[in-house]
Order: sequence, then structure tokens, then C-alpha cells
Amino acid sequence: MNVFKLFKERVRALLDQAAAAGRLPAGLDHGRVEVEPPRDPTHGDLACNAAMVLAKAAGQAPRALAQLLIEGLALDPAVESAAIAGPGFVNLRLKDEFWRQRLVDILAAGIAYGDSDIGAGQRVNVEYVSANPTGPMHVGHARGAVVGDVLAAVMEKAGFAVAREFYINDAGAQVDTLAESAYLRYLEARGETIPASAFEGLYPGDYLKPVGAELAKIYGDEWRGSGRETRLGPMREHAVRAMMGLIKADLERLGVRHAVFASERALHQAGRVEAVVKRLADQDLVYTGVLDPPKGKPPEDWEPRPQLLFRASKFGDDIDRPLKKSDGAWTYFAADMAYHLDKLERGFERMVDIWGADHAGYVKRMKAAVAALSGGRAALEIRLCQMVNLFDRGQPVKMSKRSGSFVTLADLIEEVGRDVVRFIMLTRKSDAQLDFDFAKAVEQSKDNPVFYVQYAHARGRSVLRQTGFDRERLLRAPLGRLTSAEEMALIRLLAGWPRLVEGAALAQEPHRVAFYLHDVAGQFHGLWNRGNDDPAQRFIVAGDDELTLARGALVQAMVDVVASGLAVMGVTPVEELR
Repeated sequence: MNVFKLFKERVRALLDQAAAAGRLPAGLDHGRVEVEPPRDPTHGDLACNAAMVLAKAAGQAPRALAQLLIEGLALDPAVESAAIAGPGFVNLRLKDEFWRQRLVDILAAGIAYGDSDIGAGQRVNVEYVSANPTGPMHVGHARGAVVGDVLAAVMEKAGFAVAREFYINDAGAQVDTLAESAYLRYLEARGETIPASAFEGLYPGDYLKPVGAELAKIYGDEWRGSGRETRLGPMREHAVRAMMGLIKADLERLGVRHAVFASERALHQAGRVEAVVKRLADQDLVYTGVLDPPKGKPPEDWEPRPQLLFRASKFGDDIDRPLKKSDGAWTYFAADMAYHLDKLERGFERMVDIWGADHAGYVKRMKAAVAALSGGRAALEIRLCQMVNLFDRGQPVKMSKRSGSFVTLADLIEEVGRDVVRFIMLTRKSDAQLDFDFAKAVEQSKDNPVFYVQYAHARGRSVLRQTGFDRERLLRAPLGRLTSAEEMALIRLLAGWPRLVEGAALAQEPHRVAFYLHDVAGQFHGLWNRGNDDPAQRFIVAGDDELTLARGALVQAMVDVVASGLAVMGVTPVEELR
């Protein structure tokens, strides 16, 4: 049960009743009515803005409309008190018994608590990672992988039908460079000495040595001395396949699985880029023209030339966008348009792309493309992930794929563990840079959010093992024995999990899950510490089985909610920490 949504529905019902009785105009739009936690917790449990947003349409002063709502809400058996705050907000305080009954909801649902139908089964395509297949994944890729994977999971929990997708950028100059790099490793495997200077402008990393060895095993000397155009295709195909094998293995280590791997090269081979350009041309959305010089570029460095352009500015972009390069090849943008049209044709009218922050300048044009291709009926939402700054005991660790000296995702997971990587990647909003320190990531202290949350779960499980209470008995616990302000605060926080799930899914902000679990852990650890100071406040109270049972129900509810949240994050809840 989402308590806040429940009372929003009750407020709307009161408004409808008042309209039916002639106390309010009929047909008031309730779309802006919200029920949320008040900014100041001392004001109550819930705050409603209905009187503020409807007063003008209702022809009443906000406080007068608020008074009308209070009269109805005060009759609700769950409401302890209702009051007007400020210019017309309605603040509600709910009875403790109502909150305690939410523990029953949690215990009955287990880790399924928080499941929602707000998504109504709507199909959503979430595309994330989509790294160039030119090497193993590094730490920078990990953040987008985790953000996308957890966003997909929280949207599924909220009732959306999510398809997880990876777009393989296996066309263009970077994979040709990969093919040439693999060819040098092939020659090396056939006994030739390759100077370091030969790798200038290529990918010199050792990760390509096994690829070269495999090529040598398969082809022998067949490609030695061959021309670039002759060998490029086979080298490219083999190298991309090998790199995707590495990438998929890295994703598996991270617990990330995609349902679909879409190929850019396949789009080109199937003529899909030509098809999307023709589709746009048929709608008069393509023309040949000359763009103005880029901002900040001296005019003498600008060579105006006719280009095939998409009318992106018609759909909210700053300028129109080129579809062809000077050499006649299609731009990456044209291929991306073909790819998103493919998604539309597969039935996805809602798409979410997780991109690196270096692609921020690409957002408007891609949104414009989807608006044009779908006739405005489809939605593309793009979430940007800022850089991960890697440290080792406070000292920065540099990464460079071309130099071959970079920290791979596999290295990171081996060093700190998959769960730590996944959790820490969500400890800041994705559009803010994140610092990841190897030493702090494995530190067992309250300053390590992973340890802090895992420790709460482990402590809870320890209590439950000691009591031996099963779930059926906990469901019959005398919850009225839970009376302290700290216990009630934890109950209210746990009852907020369904709202958190829905909010994180709709806002597409998976970091909210990590933040929430940290708050839950903090509230629980506070209760634990009170018990250390006062035996009467412990979860297991000698000589008082009823109170122990009631507190056991609270502990089990905390364990269930934390486990539910960790499941969304793809993090394993631990039974004990040593």
C-alpha cells in the first residue's frame, strides 16, 4: 500500500463528493493534487496541496477550501488530526495503529512489498551500456551499466514491462581501428616483432593478444602481407565478436543481463539507414542546405558546403542536423535514427537511453528524431551518467584505453566485489560525478554505505535467529506494544517503500533506492544503539515475550524491506558480517 497515494485518492473522493453536493464546481481537474510528506516532520505525516492548486478554479479562498477538506478527512478512522498550515496546505497526522498495521502488510508480502501496478504493463525499452566493442569494460562503463540495470529493475517492480537492450556500435572508424590493432597482434602471434610505434593511433592493450593468437591459430599465415581492404572485414568481424565476448563476460560478473543486443552494422547491411532517410524525406523533413559555422569556430576555419540535413529544429533542436559526412558515408546520427525507428517498429513507444555525460550535446537531436519518426506519439527519455573518478587510498588512478593502462571492470569487481560496485555506483545521482576509492569501498564503518546497509540486514537476521519466531507468529504479534517515537519513526519509514518505488520509477532515478536504504539502516542502527544503552529498549527483552514478539515483527519488516530494496539494486543481502 502506498499510503500517500491512498490519501490522495481519499482527497479526490472528498472533492467529488463536495462537487456532487453543490459545494464545489463540477469538473475540477485533480491532476495537480498531491499528497506528500511535509517538509517539517513536526507538522504531521502527510501534507496535501489540493486547496492551493484548486482554489482559483473552485472560486474559493485556499483556506476555506482547506477547511472543507479537513471536515471530511477528520472523519477518516485512520486520521488522528487534520490542520491547515500556512496559506492553505492540509496537514494530516495518522493514528499510530494505522501505521502499525503497515507492518502486517510488509510481513504478509515479504520482499514483494512495494510491488506496484502503476506502470500498468506499459512496454519500456531501456538501453544501457552500449559500449564500443573495442576492449573490455572499464570503470567508467560500470556506472551506466548499474544505473540502467537498476532503473530497469525498479520500473519492473513498479509494474512496467521492461526490455533491457545493448546497442553494439560495430560500424565506423573505431572498429576499423580495432581490426588493424588485432591484425598487428595476429602478426605478432605469427612470430613477427611489432614495434610500439606501430600501435600509434591504434589500441595497444594486451587484451588483444589472445585475439591475435586465435586469429593465428585459425588462419595460419593466410593474412600475412595482405592488403588492408582484403583483411579488414575478417579481422573486424573476429575482433568485434571477441570483444563482445569480453564485454558480456564483464557484464555477467556485474550481474547485468540484456535481453537484446542490437547491431549498428546490421542496420547498415539491411538498408535501414537509407530507409529512415527516405521516410523523413517523404515527410519533407530532409533537405540539402548549408549550416552556419559552429559557435566559437573562426569563420576562416569553416568550409560551408551543401549537406543533407534533417529538420531537427522543427522538433525542438537548436539547429538542423547532417545525415551524411563529406565522404558520402552516413553520420552516426543517421544510424541512431534508424536504430530508434527499429525500436518504434518493435512496439516501444516509451524508450529510456542511458548515456555517458560526454554525449550531452546529442540529447536534443535524438529527441527531435524520435518525435519526428513517431509523429510525436513516442517518448524518448535520456539519462546522463557523469564520470567515475577512481582512487586508491586517496590517490587518483588514471585510465586510458588507447594506452592500454586502464582499470577494467573485472579488476574492480575482483578487488571489492560485485555488490560493492553496484551499490556505490548509486550513492550519487547519475548526473553528478562520483568518487570511487578502493580502500573506502571495503571499509567496515558507518561511512561506507554498502557496509552500513548490509550490517543492518545482518543485525536484523541475527535477532530473528535468536528469537526463532516464524513469520506466522510474527503476523500475530501484539503490535500495540510498539510505542516509542523511534519505533514509530522506523515503521513510518518502512511504510514509505511503496511510494519510493513508484517515485524512483516515474522519475527514473534509481539512486533513490540506495539513499532510502541508507535512511532505513540509520534508523534501525539507532534503535540497536538505544538497546545497548538501556536493556529495556533491546529487541529481545528478558521476561517480556509479548514485547519481544512485537519488536521481532518490526525487525522482520525492516529485513524484508531492506532485502526488497537490495533485490532491486541487484545486491545480495548478507546473513552476517564478520
